[in-house]
Amino acid sequence: MVEFRRNNRSKQDRFNRGNSRPNRNNDHRENGGRRELGRQQGGECLTLRIEKMVQGGEGMARLEDGRVCFVAGALPGELCKVRLTFQKKDFTKGRVVEVLEASLDRVKPLCPLYGKCGGCSLQHLASEKQAEYLEKVERENFRRLAHAELPEDFVIHTGNAWGYRNRARVVFRGGSNRGAVSENRNAVSATFEGSTNRACFGFRGEESNNIVPFEKCPVLTDGLNEFLRGPAATLLAGDSKRNSDDSRRFSRDIDVNIFDNGAGEISFYYPGMHKSEFDAHAVSHVEIAGRKIEADASVFFQSNLGLLPELVESVRKAVDEGLASGRSSDAWLIDLFSGVGFFACILQDKFKKITTVEREEGCLRHAKVNLSVPAAFPEDSATSRDCVASRTPEIENVSAPAEDWLVENVVDVPATLIVDPPRTGLPKEALTAIVKSSVNRLIYVSCDPVTLARDFAKFSEAGFTLSHAEGFAFYPQTPHLEMMFVLDR
Repeated sequence: MVEFRRNNRSKQDRFNRGNSRPNRNNDHRENGGRRELGRQQGGECLTLRIEKMVQGGEGMARLEDGRVCFVAGALPGELCKVRLTFQKKDFTKGRVVEVLEASLDRVKPLCPLYGKCGGCSLQHLASEKQAEYLEKVERENFRRLAHAELPEDFVIHTGNAWGYRNRARVVFRGGSNRGAVSENRNAVSATFEGSTNRACFGFRGEESNNIVPFEKCPVLTDGLNEFLRGPAATLLAGDSKRNSDDSRRFSRDIDVNIFDNGAGEISFYYPGMHKSEFDAHAVSHVEIAGRKIEADASVFFQSNLGLLPELVESVRKAVDEGLASGRSSDAWLIDLFSGVGFFACILQDKFKKITTVEREEGCLRHAKVNLSVPAAFPEDSATSRDCVASRTPEIENVSAPAEDWLVENVVDVPATLIVDPPRTGLPKEALTAIVKSSVNRLIYVSCDPVTLARDFAKFSEAGFTLSHAEGFAFYPQTPHLEMMFVLDR
């Protein structure tokens, strides 16, 4: 879910290991039903029929020797000429060189940096079809890894396909003698080649640390694109001049986190930022579900504010159902991997005690602020001021790894538990502690369906059942999918 501590360049595909190593230079062609091998520059080329899409958005095909080949840029049913980029004993990886028979769902990528930039690798699939493909992938993924079926009513929530991303990490290069970006904008350089003194921004290249400069990114909000074209470079260059002791920081490329709060305010952060600049430019506030939530551009927060309210509503509904059914109680809300206290802040009017557990101090500072303001009640409701005071929960913000806190603290009431772990999923110690606790309802928000399926299999063995599941396509044009599971026992 809400994220900044995790790196969005991480691959979901568990088979993506190591660097490409070219093998024999062969071209695989079809010839009258017979296949011939010919020599080509680069990796071996094969003509392959794509069977299906797999986790990570790649197409899957099979080689004559029985090995699986994961093909970037391919869609199910297509016949493609594929150049192998990576080979191991049990699988291979490749990239589409030419589509010989195209899927009806294939479209021309909108962005000229498709295939060069490290993001938006699913642009060749029609936007309106992406959720449908991802659902098929996750149903098979869950069946294979968890040995269970996703519910029939599993649905993936979608929003705007373009201009949705309100948070990103870009690379800044200030004007220098080294140059910025080529004046020929049609010839994009992966290493910021050129000889101008103009400051510029770029993204990391696909599976590399090269920098791909851009003028406008079609998935970023208009506010972020306008910020990068105008004030951003001036503010960053100004910061280096004001802080002369740190000016050498800008003699190299720096990563800059940028955030659009949806209300016309842009915040940014880069490592080594001076405190005065941090206070002036990094902190922001977002209004969501009737709550004002503080964060800053260095920490964990969601990258799609347009779709976020749907996740909030789904979590709220799951909490209310648990309280109404008696599977959980209003005695205690435990928010693990809580970030800035996002869920706890929104749900605090429902509980007598709230504990947030977060190991990152930056997030914890904001959580303390976000949960220091009592939840509001409608003026025309039956809730009086006295009742409001009585419903102000006891707040506990804990700085610790979630697994350590769980092991050291006995949860002996049917508390409401929300977990929102990183891509690696729940640590084994945390999962074991939850199973041994008195928690009977678990709301699991995941940014990696693979580790979610793995963890569910372990919860299932311990007597938990999957009551409800939903998906959230927070990152259109990419294969990434957020999911929410409600587990009961």
